[in-house]
Amino acid sequence: MPLPLTKLVLGHGREASDPGCLRAVLGELVLTFLFVFVGVGSTITAGSAAAAGADPSAALIAVALAHALVVAVFATAGFHISGAHMNPAVTLSLAVGGHITLLRSSFFVVAQMLGSSCACLLLRALTGGLVTPVHALAAGVGPIQGVVAEVVFTFTLLFTIYAAILDPRSSAPGFGPLLTGLLVGANTIAGGALTGASMNPARSFGPALASGDWANHWVYWVGPLAGGPLAVAVYEFVFTVPPTHQQLPTVE
Repeated sequence: MPLPLTKLVLGHGREASDPGCLRAVLGELVLTFLFVFVGVGSTITAGSAAAAGADPSAALIAVALAHALVVAVFATAGFHISGAHMNPAVTLSLAVGGHITLLRSSFFVVAQMLGSSCACLLLRALTGGLVTPVHALAAGVGPIQGVVAEVVFTFTLLFTIYAAILDPRSSAPGFGPLLTGLLVGANTIAGGALTGASMNPARSFGPALASGDWANHWVYWVGPLAGGPLAVAVYEFVFTVPPTHQQLPTVE
């Protein structure tokens, strides 16, 4: 079985002017904008409710549910447009797995960062300059602990994408985006007491830009960009069955 890194495809310059590529890049910009707008908007709403005396655990569950739903919906709606990555960690990981060229993946990441930034700047304007909530390490959680947590959370995300969407042996065809959304929601609840479970550098970048708060921001790049490709490597080496090892049909 080839090493995952040997599957990297550089791409050709003509790809930059290909209409299909341009539509996919625009799709990533729009999808990431919508995802971050809803996700960060739900966090602002939950924060306001908590400040007004609402149960903090209920606010966290509401944020997790919003992220689960928005990921499931937009991953389904945009899958045929660009694959609906909405996440540089997903894009890099799929490039490592040979599912997208490095050239196109670079365009995707730029579009994702721009979409996230525009969403958060718009939210800041719509809320009258209200501080946009950023992903932050919880009290008692150091940067290294934060990186490890983000590695694990992003590992689970890419493992789910590979197992439920990309693997042709999946027992849940068509339900991959829904399962991915549910996983994001579960991780959001689990990561609330650690890092907030970003799993997505673009999702963390937009709020940091809009608020000007860059404290430990590097954690939300290093963790996801390490955890995603690690999941690809593990899945490719351990759980992908070579064609010669596929079970043959039984002849009765």
